[in-house]
Amino acid sequence: MIIVTGATGLLGRQIVERLLARVPAGRIGVSVRDPEKARALADRGVRVRQGSFADAGSLAHAFEGAAQVLIVSVDLMGEEAVRRHRTAIDAAVAAGARRVLYTSHMGAAAASRFQPCRDHAATEDALRACGVPFTSLRNGFYAANALRFLGDAPSTGQADLPADGPVSWTAHEDLAEAAAAILADEGRFDGPTPPLTASRALTFADIAGQAAEITGRPITRNTVSDERFVHGLTGHGVPAEAAEQLLGAFTAARAGEFAATDPALATLLGHDLTDLPTLLRRHLSTPAPSAAR
Repeated sequence: MIIVTGATGLLGRQIVERLLARVPAGRIGVSVRDPEKARALADRGVRVRQGSFADAGSLAHAFEGAAQVLIVSVDLMGEEAVRRHRTAIDAAVAAGARRVLYTSHMGAAAASRFQPCRDHAATEDALRACGVPFTSLRNGFYAANALRFLGDAPSTGQADLPADGPVSWTAHEDLAEAAAAILADEGRFDGPTPPLTASRALTFADIAGQAAEITGRPITRNTVSDERFVHGLTGHGVPAEAAEQLLGAFTAARAGEFAATDPALATLLGHDLTDLPTLLRRHLSTPAPSAAR
C-alpha cells in the first residue's frame, strides 16, 4: 500500500488525486489529522486513517501495511519540524515500508540562509540513517508563495519587497504529478532527486512586470530594507521570529540559492510545465473572499 501523509493539504491532496489516476484506490492510504476532511477520498475507496506526526502511536495505525510512505513536510520551522519528520520516518520504517519518500526542497542545505532549507537538510540526514531506501523530492520553491509575497500589488500598483534574486517558482500541480509518478514507478529515484523546478527563474521585478501585463495596470517593484519588511510583517501580527524566517527567503534568493533550473521535472512529466504567468492569470481572476466570511 502507498501511504500519503498530509492528504488534506494543498500539495498532499493534489498528489492523491494524481495518484488515483495511476493506481487503484485500494492501493492508496492516507494519514490525516482530521479524517472527516478526507471523507471524499474514503468515498472513492482510499483508506483513510487518523495520524499525527506529534503522536507516534497514531502513525503506527495510519502506516499499517505500507510498502511506501510519502512524508509531506510539515508547515513548521526549526527543531520542531525536524523532530516531527523524524517521528514519521521512524514510524514508516517500523511499519515495514520498503521505501520512504519526503517532500524536500531544491535548496536543502545545512548552511542555507532560509530556515526551512536547513530543516530539509536535517530531515534528509535522518532519511540517510533510517536503514531503508529513500527518495527525497527536491521540489522547486512553490509558486504559490510568490503570489502571497506579491500580495495586493496588482491593485495598489506597488510591490514593496526586500532585495531578491531569481527563483525557479514551481507549480504545486506539476510537483504533485511528479510525486504521483515517482510513487507509481517505485525506485525511479534513489536518494535526492535532481531539482524539480520550473524552466525559468524569475525575480519579483519580472513577476511585477508579468502581473502588470496581465492586468493592464502598471506595477512598480520597490526595494525596501530588510528591517522595514520585518517591521511591516510584525505590524500585521506576524511573530518576530516568523518574520525573520520569511525574510530568509529573500536573503537566500539574493545569494542565488533558488536560481537553479533543471529539465528533470519536465522530462518526468513529459509535457510543458505550468508557468508563472498562467498561475498569475488564475490568481488574478479569482474573486476575493467575502468580508463576511
